[in-house]
Amino acid sequence: MARFLNPDVYVIFLLFTSLFIAINAKDNEVDHNEHPFNYLGRDKKGPKNWGHLNPKWKVCETGKMQSPIDLLDDRVTVLPRLGTLRRNYRPAPAVLRNRGHDISVTWKGDAGGIKINGVEYKLLQVHWHTPSEHTLNGTSFDMEMHLVHNNSRGDLAVVGILYKVGRHDTFLDKFVKNLKSATAEGLSVGVVDPWGIKFGGRKYFSYWGSLTIPPCTEGVLWTVLKKVRTVSKAQIQALRDAVDDGFEWNSRPTQELKGRNVYMYEPKINP
Repeated sequence: MARFLNPDVYVIFLLFTSLFIAINAKDNEVDHNEHPFNYLGRDKKGPKNWGHLNPKWKVCETGKMQSPIDLLDDRVTVLPRLGTLRRNYRPAPAVLRNRGHDISVTWKGDAGGIKINGVEYKLLQVHWHTPSEHTLNGTSFDMEMHLVHNNSRGDLAVVGILYKVGRHDTFLDKFVKNLKSATAEGLSVGVVDPWGIKFGGRKYFSYWGSLTIPPCTEGVLWTVLKKVRTVSKAQIQALRDAVDDGFEWNSRPTQELKGRNVYMYEPKINP
């Protein structure tokens, strides 16, 4: 059985942990050409061996707060005092990047941000993984979007949205025709409004984890929405066709929880 912090202590923990964990958002995601890695389970460059590919990536193997994880109902504590996610996004110029291992939309202007537990985080970029990296009660989904934010100290907060095959996703649809034209430097896609990304619900999971690609840096505040949205098969295939060979399935396997606390925000329902 997982060990849980007192809820009041957890809220304080969320507010002040970032004072001790500083992450440079620009330096913590590598390009595929710098230090090759892949997602092939039995390959020498696969996820099980990431920690041996580069001395700076050791935490991929030795870390105690690695992501993604399986979000199990029986080890989650409901904590209403976490509060709703307060978005203050705004349209801003952006570029579409093909980083080899994934496709991302990176804002070059001020795209606003989100307030999590009273802390303001600015939106930097979004990218996609197929299939999903996080799982719910052992169930994997067809796609996961990550919205990467940082605050004034450089601390990272990532919002994850899970998708199953169904109706097309309107935000991803804006970029499908340009996916194969995107470069590592970035293809201008004009002004992009982050409000086009649909959350679809107020419930979310919260835990401390890591980046899900090398160098697997820890101290990332994860917020994974409970609502599962939809994406079309054609959109998923378009993402897979655009990335480099070997990255069509670009999801890291779930990692051990190792005693961490996982909380869920669920709005109070007045009788």
